[in-house]
Formats: sequence, C-alpha cells, structure tokens
Amino acid sequence: MGLAWVISVAFASAHAGPMPAGHPWSDAGLNPDARARLLEAQMTQDEKFQLIRSYFAGAGPHKPSQKPVPPGFIGSAGYVPAIARLGIPALQESDAGLGVANSDALRPGDSATPLPAGPVTAASWDPQVAYRGGAMIGAEARAKGFNVLLAGGINLMREPRNGRNFEYAGEDPLLAGTIVGATIAGVQSQHIISTIKHYAVNDQETARNTIDVKLDEKAMRESDLLAFELAIERGKPGSVMCSYNKLNGDWACENDYLLNQVLKQDWHYPGFVMSDWGGDHSAVKAVNAGLDQESAAEAFDDQVFFDTPLRQAVASGEVKQARLDDMVHRILRSMFAAGLFDETAKRPINEQADLAVARHTLESGAVLLRNQNALLPLDVARLKSLAVIGAHADKGVMAGGGSSTVRAKGGNAVPGLAPLQWPGPIVYHPYAPLAALRKMAPAAQVSFADGTDVATAAALAKKAQVAVVFVQKWAAESVDWTDLGLPDQQDALVTAVAKANPHTVVILENGNPITMPWLGQVGAVLETWYPGGDGGTGIANLLSGKVNPSGRLPFSWPKDLSQLPRPELPGAAGGEAPKSVDYNIEGADVGYRWYQRRGIEPLFPFGFGLSYTQFEHGTLAIDAGKLQAKVSVRNTGQRAGADVVQVYVQVPGSPVRRLAGYAKIFLQPGEERTVTVPLESRRLADFNTEQHRWVVRGGAYAFSLGRSAQALDAPVSVQVQPSR
Repeated sequence: MGLAWVISVAFASAHAGPMPAGHPWSDAGLNPDARARLLEAQMTQDEKFQLIRSYFAGAGPHKPSQKPVPPGFIGSAGYVPAIARLGIPALQESDAGLGVANSDALRPGDSATPLPAGPVTAASWDPQVAYRGGAMIGAEARAKGFNVLLAGGINLMREPRNGRNFEYAGEDPLLAGTIVGATIAGVQSQHIISTIKHYAVNDQETARNTIDVKLDEKAMRESDLLAFELAIERGKPGSVMCSYNKLNGDWACENDYLLNQVLKQDWHYPGFVMSDWGGDHSAVKAVNAGLDQESAAEAFDDQVFFDTPLRQAVASGEVKQARLDDMVHRILRSMFAAGLFDETAKRPINEQADLAVARHTLESGAVLLRNQNALLPLDVARLKSLAVIGAHADKGVMAGGGSSTVRAKGGNAVPGLAPLQWPGPIVYHPYAPLAALRKMAPAAQVSFADGTDVATAAALAKKAQVAVVFVQKWAAESVDWTDLGLPDQQDALVTAVAKANPHTVVILENGNPITMPWLGQVGAVLETWYPGGDGGTGIANLLSGKVNPSGRLPFSWPKDLSQLPRPELPGAAGGEAPKSVDYNIEGADVGYRWYQRRGIEPLFPFGFGLSYTQFEHGTLAIDAGKLQAKVSVRNTGQRAGADVVQVYVQVPGSPVRRLAGYAKIFLQPGEERTVTVPLESRRLADFNTEQHRWVVRGGAYAFSLGRSAQALDAPVSVQVQPSR
C-alpha cells in the first residue's frame, strides 16, 4: 500500500472516537479475549493487514523522511491508523521508559517530565517507587494523546560498557524483573499499552543490528529470560518488543524458540509481539515464528514485509489465515485489556506533582558509595562556604542519549554539544544543582567553577569549607563505551580538588560504572546516574540530609576491565564489527555471580549502599514451605532511614549465591520491626532443558542475610524437598 493512505476506508478517520453503541464488543463486562473475538470476526482482510504494521513520519535508514504523514498522526515513534467503521482507535506509540520522548522533535515545543535513569529506579529496590514512576509517565502519555508507550527496558547488564544500560535495571533477573514489572504495571494503570523490551539478550549496542549472540538454553532461561518472565508475570505488558540481534543463529524477531516456544507456549503470553524499528527481516519466517506486528517498515526495514509479501504468503498457504487472525486477535486483545476502547478521557498534566515523582525516584535510588568520617550529610546550619565544580552543574543535569531522551520543560540547558546528530545531541535537563545548593544553604557562600581549568577549580576548593565536584560521562543508544574511565581529564580534576580540600564530595552523573583512581582521596561519593526531573533539588536534599540515601547498587562495580568476562569489546571503537558474542563464558552467572565464581573482588558489590544511619539485623528465619524469610530490623542510629533486606541462597552443588528475595523497610530512630521477605521459587531451582521445566534439586540449602552480595551473615541451612 505504501503511502497511498486514501485507498482504504479505514484511513478516513485518524481517531475512531467513542465506540459506536450497539457493537457487541463494546460490552466492557466481557473479558478481553471474548471482545477481541467478536471484533475480529467483523474485520475485512484489508483491515486486518492495516492493524499488523505501524508507520513512522521521521527519518530512518531507508527513508530520509516519510511524507505526507498519515492523517491523525500526532508525531512520535509509530502510528497505526484508526478503523472508524468498527470503532478501533488509532495506536499512537511513543518512546520510551524514562518519560514521553519527542523523537526527532516531531512535536515542536512539546515537553515532558523526565524520570531518572533506569538504574536509579532499580537501585531503590522498591517496586512501589517503580510503579509510581510508571504511572506518572503513563499519565503524561495519555494526556498527550498516546496509548502505547515503548517502555519496559530489561536487558541485563552483562556488558558494563553497554550504551543503553542507563535505560535498564541492572544485572540480576529477580531485581530487574520485579522492578520493571512494577514500572509496566504503573504505565498500564493509566490505560496505556506498555511494551517490555528488547527480547532478548540484546545486552550490547556494538553491532546490535547484526551480531549473533551465543547463549545456551539453560543459562538463558536462568538469567535474561528469567528477568523477562518475572516482569511479564508482574506487569502483564500488552506487547513484547523483539530485539535487533540474532540469538543462536536466528534473528530475535523471527526466532521460533524465543517467540513461540518460550513466550507464547511456555509462558502463555496473550499479548502481541512487535518488532523493534528495523528488526524485521522477513514475512513468512517472522510471522510463523511468532512476530505479530511490523514496526515502521518504510523507514527502517529493507521492505514492508507485512504488506504485499505477507498477503502473497497467506494466499499461497505459506502462512495460514488462522495465524494472521491470531496476530490480529493478540493486538485487539491487548487494546481491550488496557482499556483503549473504553477509557478515552485525558487528564491535565500536573507538572509539579510529576516532578515530585521524578525527584522522589532519585532520592530513593541514589547510592551513597563512600562517606568517610561522616562528611555527609552537610551541616547546613554551620556551612559558611561551598565550592561547586564541574559538569555544567550551574545549568542542569545530564541525560542519556537516543530514543529515550525526554525534552524537559525549559529545553536543553546546554545546547550545541556534539554529537549533534543521532544519538545526540547531548542533553542537560534544566534542573541546576547549583541553584538548589544555594537554596539549601542560603547563609553560605556558594561559588562555582566549570572545572575546565583544574588550577582554578582547585583554588576555589581550597578556600571553601566543602567542595562538591560533579563528574559526568555520557552514554547513548547505538554506541558502547570503549572503557570505564572518565573523559575530559575529570580524574585529574577530582584529584586536584581533593588535594586542595579534604572535605571533597563527588557526585556521579553516568550511565555505567566508572573507574575511580581518586576514590581513597575523597570524603564522599554519591551515585545519581542521570538524575532526571528536579534532579538538582534531589541532589541537594540528599547532601543536606533532608533525605537519607537508601539506594543499593543494582549491579556489580568492577575495578577495571580485566575483571569482566570479556575485557575486550571488539568493534566498540570502530573497525570491523564482530559477527558474534559468546555469553556462555559467564552463562547464567551474570554480574555478582561471575565475581563469586571467579573469586574476584569488585570495587563495589551488587546490593551495596551506605546510609546516614545504622541498622541491626536479627536472626534470619526461613519457611521453605511458605517460601518466605523473616528477620527483625532495628534502626540503631539517630536518623530515620530505609534498609534493604537482601536474602541470598546457595543451592546444593552450586559454588555461587543467588538473590532469592528482598524487601525495603523504613524505620524511625530506635524503631524495630519484623520484615517478611517473599522468596522466588525459581531462584531455588534450575531450569532442566530435558524436562523443560524448573526443577528443585532438594537437600540442604544455605540462606544468608546480606547487606550486599558480598557482605553476608552466617548461612542458615534449610532442608528443601526436591521437585517431583
């Protein structure tokens, strides 16, 4: 059909409007499958084909620009026109998981509230924080006219140089699955379809469109796929977005094992699979392998596979009509389940309330990595002078690059920074820490140096009571870091400032772990990743003690590249792109399990984080029958704060421990409570590829209470019955 929008009566209206009265599928008392069956039965073949592919009006690798845009397209990642005859609303799709993006500035002047980077939410170890963040961006999406949000990024951090780690939720499948599942549930609470992505094992950006990922089935099911499985169970996303890469020889978007055998058969997933933009490579193979909707084909795929080629395949019998009907049913079913037919009201955006959600996310997930001699929190009442240095802290806070970049109100605080083209430009959200710190300490002399002149910065720091140095490293979609070092001589800057002032605090704005050659020289380090909306205020609240840091790392922090399963990342610095990557080196032992297996001590372990107060734990009690742990926690310090109870398990015959459950608890000074921690049964089991199910070995299981994956109490041995 190309761009001949007028050939179908279905294109006559961009928005279906209220569902016409009298349609049997308008009965909201019926379940989504029943409603989808009733509606599907009334659709023509052309209408079915219309529903199984989306359009894009921006630039793409195969089309500099798609004009004219389809009627009703409000401008974003994708669009499926309405079918007015049947009351089927248009699908208006927006990037992404950190807020409502404005891809290619297709909506001039439109802005949204940016959440902090994904690891911030994961570091909160609090599904309620994740849910509220999802609900906020879902509500803003609805208010802007969108009903599909391309959210739910959950690729595990196998590669600490991955340019998109800032969109994801760390290295552990249980933590990532529960946090991302809660985010998805929050998005969909606003009658928005959320995706989960990128399915699957799309764990690096280097050669992402061509690389063949090698990973055995057992390892895959116990790591990357387990994260998806848990998040899908909890969040029930309306769509799964398949990834660009190949997996064990087949493209992810035409991979029968991933889409049919695991997702739709084993997990009984009822929603639809959409391709990533440029991720489809065929009609017959993709459809028969389980792909349900082709995304933005004119702009990104080699051809529009889900039009003429698929029509011919259906006519010839290579693709059964029943399979086409199943594709349509799955899309309609997700639309009904999310309320797209029934909930059309838009609520106005409350900018201040939404900024408060973003700020609270940062305050819940920022991780205090170092705090020598209780340098933090700052004694604001006695603070006379403060030097603020580096990272454009006088203008704003850094954001990650690519399709997830949100255009905050006020625009880019530091425009014109390269790269100006994709995946740039580099964006700073206009929530300046400097202004927030001045407001935090109105009686203090707060001075700023941009950090480009190390001597000037050190001189300013020497005259101040406390120096706060902001350091940064940009990460972005489609490119990976080549190393873990800070760019632009920032290590020298920190070293000089710390030498000039022993009361130096370092604030990190980064997408991935970084090396810290100056760590032992500074007083405190606070990890904020990309801080998001009202980030400056959140940072000030954390430094002043108005908020007590309670984040715990969602990934292991290596000392250097030599500690990684793959110290080299071929192709990241240019040159010949790698044809494959071997993830069987670590297999299911991603992150902290790799460090345990190899006896390596990282710079900071998974689950690590400091507080301005102290917590005392009682004796761990395990009820294997109820799959729960109990422990008393007491705040023994002088400040209110939150602790994260982490329970790890070592199954018989395994050399490594696995996170089996966690819970976050807020306590006033002196308060003590008993915490019940649900344990995930699949962390006590192994995936048996011959039996094709999770199997508990049985025997003596060692459960440990941990302050991190490395700092563990004495194990409690519990007899667990084997699977039958």
